[in-house]
Amino acid sequence: MDLPKGSPKILIADDNLQNVELLEAYLSDVDCELRTAFDGEETLKVVEEFAPDLLLLDVMMPRLSGFEVCRKLRSNPTTKDLLILMITALNEAADFERGVQAGTDDFLTKPVNKVELLCRIRSLLRVRHLKNQLDRTLAYLAEFEAESRAPEMGK
Repeated sequence: MDLPKGSPKILIADDNLQNVELLEAYLSDVDCELRTAFDGEETLKVVEEFAPDLLLLDVMMPRLSGFEVCRKLRSNPTTKDLLILMITALNEAADFERGVQAGTDDFLTKPVNKVELLCRIRSLLRVRHLKNQLDRTLAYLAEFEAESRAPEMGK
């Protein structure tokens, strides 16, 4: 799978070991660094230590639900822009609405289709890469504009 330069860091958060192993297998051909967490509290700790680019987040987990984890990450200035893909067995419209309100970037319903998972990951990481490029370009232009005005101020 072709991703933007640099290996992305992906955190898989699910309390079911079989689900984690399945996602790890699906990502085995992807050039990425993987970590896992098995409950909501552990997920928050691993996010803080590992600083992933993308979080694959189960909704129904012990200690803190995926919705609560998502809200906490969005309310923290250092993690507010983390890409979050919720993966859930819940499939009611109200569940998706709760996820959107909590701040998820996207959803997948279990059982997860490998091709769909990899496409969503690729798309999310590509958008993040393009946003980072845009931010760098805008910063460069702002700096260039400030430098070009500096001689005018001396007149």
